[in-house]
Amino acid sequence: MLDKNEKLLVLFSMCEISTKKQELLIEQLEEFSIDGLFKENVSLEILNREEYHKLCDIYDKQRFEMSLENMEKSNIKIITIFSSNYPERLRFLEDRPLILYAKGDLSLLDKLSIAIVGTRMPSNYGKIVTEKFAGDLANNGFVIISGLCYGVDAIAHRKTLDVGGKTIAVVGSGFQNIYPATNTSLANEIAQKGLLLSEYYPSFKPKRYTFPRRNRIVAGLSDGVLIPEAGLKSGTIHTKDFALEYGKDVFAIPGNISSTKSDLPNVLIKSAQAECTLSADDIIKYYGVEKEAKKERFLSLNMDEQVIVNLLTQGEKDFDYLAEKSKIPVNILNSCLTTLEIRGLIRKLPGKNFALV
Repeated sequence: MLDKNEKLLVLFSMCEISTKKQELLIEQLEEFSIDGLFKENVSLEILNREEYHKLCDIYDKQRFEMSLENMEKSNIKIITIFSSNYPERLRFLEDRPLILYAKGDLSLLDKLSIAIVGTRMPSNYGKIVTEKFAGDLANNGFVIISGLCYGVDAIAHRKTLDVGGKTIAVVGSGFQNIYPATNTSLANEIAQKGLLLSEYYPSFKPKRYTFPRRNRIVAGLSDGVLIPEAGLKSGTIHTKDFALEYGKDVFAIPGNISSTKSDLPNVLIKSAQAECTLSADDIIKYYGVEKEAKKERFLSLNMDEQVIVNLLTQGEKDFDYLAEKSKIPVNILNSCLTTLEIRGLIRKLPGKNFALV
């Protein structure tokens, strides 16, 4: 149940009122009901007349309460600065969002996390290293955070889900207007298996300024930011700047010096603004993470998968050996091996051989 101040923040987000003005209004209206907001002598001290009239046009008590009910039916959780479950990593930031809309697992906000951000048009090298780092970090218990854009963002989210990891997508729009629209199905999957997050009301359409604003949340929620590939004019610079401002760790993957797509990570490494990172193990060791996450994933295997893993603990085995010893039908064995490989627990070797990672 939302209190008065929380309802006010929902209303302000519907009207696209700036965070600074929201804070001033909450302070002014401390002794008023929501209806007190529509007394001109209160609101017009802070809002311009256009904003005031927009607020009056939008607010209808019955319709407003219905919109809150609809969000609840859509499994959209509302978190405000007044909520006990507001992310502690954001709470004391000067430019914190006062309200967040969420779909999915809120417990991920408290876990060790790395933001992976970069160019919307990665090279083949950029795609490979993004997949490699996202998969390896997710397999070692890191929550992967990104912004659901084209390129590096989407690759990081996708790979994390493919290996059974957890990911948070912070979007620069409302949930009903995911941008880019081609990532809508990915957003829905993240809401089911991870966490989808936005500071914008569900029907809000993306605008040019919302993406740099979104980047402060990506940086603020993470323990560190990893940049696989980005140019010197990339929006990734905003995320890097926020990360450094907030005292977060910044990691960069070195790339081809003749490729403009590697300019930002190379420059950050050269200027000592980022840690040079050659493998996910560098980040894992940096945070002192033990590989307990892998043990936990072994515990979640089904019976057939567990039989295969037990056979592979004896060393590298070929497909025929696994089929003979496990007594698992060939079609199911193929499916299990593929699943274990995607989850990063086994690797396929030449000659239809398999081994534990």
